[in-house]
Amino acid sequence: MAHNVTLIRGDGTGPELVEAAKRVLEGTGVAFNWDIQEAGIDIMETAGTPLPPSVIESIRHNKVALKGPITTPIGKGFRSVNVALRKELDLYACIRPCKYYPGIRSKYTDVDLVIVRENTEDLYAGVEYDLDTPEAKQIIAMAGGKIRQDSAISIKPISVTGARQIAKTAFEYARKHGRKKVTAVCKANIMKYTDGLFYRMAEEVSKDYPEIEYQEVLVDNMCMQLVQKPELYDVLVMPNLYGDILSDLCAGLVGGLGVAPGANIGDSAALFEPTHGSAPKYKGQNKVNPTALILSGMLMLEYLGEGDAAVRLEKAVSAVILEGKDVTYDMKPDRNDPTAVGTAEMADAIIRKMNEG
Repeated sequence: MAHNVTLIRGDGTGPELVEAAKRVLEGTGVAFNWDIQEAGIDIMETAGTPLPPSVIESIRHNKVALKGPITTPIGKGFRSVNVALRKELDLYACIRPCKYYPGIRSKYTDVDLVIVRENTEDLYAGVEYDLDTPEAKQIIAMAGGKIRQDSAISIKPISVTGARQIAKTAFEYARKHGRKKVTAVCKANIMKYTDGLFYRMAEEVSKDYPEIEYQEVLVDNMCMQLVQKPELYDVLVMPNLYGDILSDLCAGLVGGLGVAPGANIGDSAALFEPTHGSAPKYKGQNKVNPTALILSGMLMLEYLGEGDAAVRLEKAVSAVILEGKDVTYDMKPDRNDPTAVGTAEMADAIIRKMNEG
């Protein structure tokens, strides 16, 4: 039976990455019915929006999507399409494995972490008020002199519902994958009510999983711990902003965003995408590393119940990286190495490895 999957090409380097990942996924032998959708900067002129309603409708219908990266303007323009998709579809759990594959250039060779990030609340909820708006002035007045008069305001909501369900997601993931420890990461010594609530919910949920060790680490200390001894950690669960930052830090430990996959999961839909951005300056050059999106496809296979295909795909990716011959420039010891291959050629090498196996 073929799986119905929404395929969002993205912008920048997204379309070429998506094409590479699509071919690799088809190379596993799993059958797909791809519903190709467009979103991002490239369709703004014709669609009038970076996120047409048809994209949301397609994901709701198919319940599974694979997405290429989409550009988010900094400090102006539309809000993130990625954030909008997560909120619209209530994809409350972001799961980002950070695993070292032998052959990657890194000082850290014993890293196998999973970031479980709450995806819809915290400062990314988008509840902001610009300078001198009535809402900002009202909040400043309510703060009783604790906020400067010339402030823009951003609100940080953390709910019992959101904190509890992301903690449960982390413990369920740990149990399913044989992980031994879940660490909740916050800054509850300063944000006693919001981050304090997150810790309380995580601790409460942990009692239902007595076989899994539970601990709490403050986010600033966790940054230091990850740089010094990442091998001590397993599954990390945290609110939205911390999860965004720490998942990039952990990706840096294992070779960079080019090898960092991601899954966004809710109760009725799931969307799989790389952690990295769209790298528009490399658009059309057949140059960027497809590994993160291909590994996101591997997570999608797991979600679809195609566990054997997921294992074969990951083994093929690992073998190509270890061999070091058919990899993109960023995975070579010398980034100017003329033997580096392109996006499409690395995908070809992964398909060949699967066929050899």
